[in-house]
Amino acid sequence: MIQLNSVSGKEFYLNNELIYKIERDFDTIITLIDLKTVRVQDTPEEIVNKVIEFKKRIYQTEAGVE
Repeated sequence: MIQLNSVSGKEFYLNNELIYKIERDFDTIITLIDLKTVRVQDTPEEIVNKVIEFKKRIYQTEAGVE
């Protein structure tokens, strides 16, 4: 899960496996696989980097690397 900031400024966690697409408009709009949308302050680039870092941590732990 990745930590994001809602448009109201509240922090929350999102299961990154549910992300279908990310679009940038006035806010960043994340469309989930069930087609629900979430608007966040984070940029698409920040979200992609958070997903990459999360997956690196998961795969390193599974491989026994810490």
